[in-house]
Amino acid sequence: MAADNLMRLESVMTSKIEGKDTRVLIIIPAYNESESIEKVIDHLTAQAPWCDYLIINDGSTDSTLSICEQEHFHYLDLPINLGIGGAVQAGYVYARKNDYDIAVQMDGDGQHDISYLKDMLQPILDGEADIVIGSRFLKKEGFQSSQSRRIGIGILSMLIRLTTGQRIMDVTSGYRAVNRMFIDIYSRDYPTDYPEPEAIVTAIMHRGRVKEVPVRMRARESGTSSITLRKSVYYMIKVTLAILICRLSYGFRRAKR
Repeated sequence: MAADNLMRLESVMTSKIEGKDTRVLIIIPAYNESESIEKVIDHLTAQAPWCDYLIINDGSTDSTLSICEQEHFHYLDLPINLGIGGAVQAGYVYARKNDYDIAVQMDGDGQHDISYLKDMLQPILDGEADIVIGSRFLKKEGFQSSQSRRIGIGILSMLIRLTTGQRIMDVTSGYRAVNRMFIDIYSRDYPTDYPEPEAIVTAIMHRGRVKEVPVRMRARESGTSSITLRKSVYYMIKVTLAILICRLSYGFRRAKR
């Protein structure tokens, strides 16, 4: 059954992409992901061979870079650690300069399942959305994060709704797909620390159509999370201020399409 579904997925997506001449790049920021990166790429190339990918090695201090070199993976090696925002933006710059139509953010720790890629791309291919977020909270299946983080996510979700009028449930999800318009926008202006919630506000202020689709996520198997328990309070304060400043910076200006 799984094999039949995979064959149908490849048939539908290849036909759709070839019919529209659509080029898809999967951006994979990686910081100290030596224990998972090979498995992630093997899974990706097996299930979505019609997509290109780029690993952004964000100054890893483990053997992530060596694995990329030995396995001949497609990668960009940043000379210093830029953090998740800088690494993702580097991927968007690459996507813009190489004329990709859709870019997909996907973590290098194995949490994001490539089998949901069709669901992520379809609203963009159908012209229904500019940005698609893979949400673990729509069906509440798979890994749901810790209770404290869920509370924090709920607070940020409420803040975004108050400041933009749009409800996004999984505001910290790093599993996202964007169209050509937002490849360009994010390549030129992308938040630095803990960027996911602020990037949503930026998208809405640019009149982007943001849609969530249900996905199932796995617990992190290894590697270093960008958010530790000790940083949680700082995270909430910083992101709350960033959302408010981002919203106020646009004021009542009408974003151009």
